[in-house]
Amino acid sequence: MNKSLHLFEGFGVEIEYMLVGSRSLDVNPMADRIIHRQGHRKNDVDRGDFRWSNELVLHVVEIKGARPFQSLSGLADGFQEQIAALQRLASDEGNEWRLLPTGMHPWMDPHLETRLWPHDQKEIYDCFDRIFSCQGHGWSNLQSTHLNLPFQGDGEFRRLHSAIRLVLPVIVALSASSPFEQGRFSGNLSQRMHHYARNCRKIPSISGLVVPDVFRSEEEYREKVFDRIEADLAPLDPDGILEPEWTNARGAIARFSRQSIEIRVMDAQENPQSDIAILDFVIGLLRALTGGEFSSIETQESVATDRLAALFTDCVHRGLDAEISDRNLLLALGLNGEDGRTMTVGHAVELLRHRLGFMDNQTASTIGRILQHGPLARRILDASGPDPVSRQALHRIYSDIAECLVTGRFYQQGEV
Repeated sequence: MNKSLHLFEGFGVEIEYMLVGSRSLDVNPMADRIIHRQGHRKNDVDRGDFRWSNELVLHVVEIKGARPFQSLSGLADGFQEQIAALQRLASDEGNEWRLLPTGMHPWMDPHLETRLWPHDQKEIYDCFDRIFSCQGHGWSNLQSTHLNLPFQGDGEFRRLHSAIRLVLPVIVALSASSPFEQGRFSGNLSQRMHHYARNCRKIPSISGLVVPDVFRSEEEYREKVFDRIEADLAPLDPDGILEPEWTNARGAIARFSRQSIEIRVMDAQENPQSDIAILDFVIGLLRALTGGEFSSIETQESVATDRLAALFTDCVHRGLDAEISDRNLLLALGLNGEDGRTMTVGHAVELLRHRLGFMDNQTASTIGRILQHGPLARRILDASGPDPVSRQALHRIYSDIAECLVTGRFYQQGEV
């Protein structure tokens, strides 16, 4: 992220996809083969305005901007073109593999199938593995969409961070796409975030409650987050391989080295249009909050972290059906006086999208369809029927979702 950008002057977008066998859909650990085939034995390769890069494990490839985008307009088409380029590469290699979206692989066994990235920065991945044991779902089986937003100085940081913490539960509710774990319904719509919240329980200061506390300056953040993580890591990482800024695993992470905040709670969707539509809605909501259109920053910061964390957990479990009962949060979102003292997150999104009035037709249509049919996880469950689900049925559903990624189609049972 360019350190000279002010609020909403640039957007960093990253989407992770699984590499799977074209017929079996089993994870296929070959990200290094794809990236290195481009002529570089590096961790990433630039492709115009985009970049393909590695992640912790070999069956995941990330598509992201090579630099911050000035606008989200047309961005879904850009991501779709990168997916088409990867599809052509797969075709050139005999169609041995393909990309699979969603937040988790539905039947991967991470204890048997995990292979960590073995090239550059291997010492960092090995250190994570030694401390936390990365052969588990929360480390090796999770694919997300990240949004990076810039700020300048403490004033902009405070406004942006205070607004983001309120929106994290809404992002999870809209984007949940990971209901299955090792072939069974997990009980959560975003099982990815269920695991993410528990990844670093060995050192609780790394994740906190996932929803971060209020911080009003870089100095306060460094003192209460980075210094604590560094102290807690020291006995397990005496060589200081893991830097606190990059080990911090809250749902929104301050990157002061880049003057940006990275939002990490969004499950990857079935196609880039859905990812970008959710991000467009989130950015519009954050613009309104940071601009004081719904409430003052003091009102926003009055929402208790533990209450937000409880709502976040409910959104992980129930998605848009989770209920907002905290009066301070309703006030902060400008929803006080609407329909009594509680409302579902879905209803809140419906009210907010009409009030914002910023969305283009494609974003409005996509958000409307998610509100009508549910997040992707709900649509997957509608297609799968009651638990237990056969491998054959899951294979059929996820084959269809893989096609949605290639064609840009919205996934819904019965649509072709």
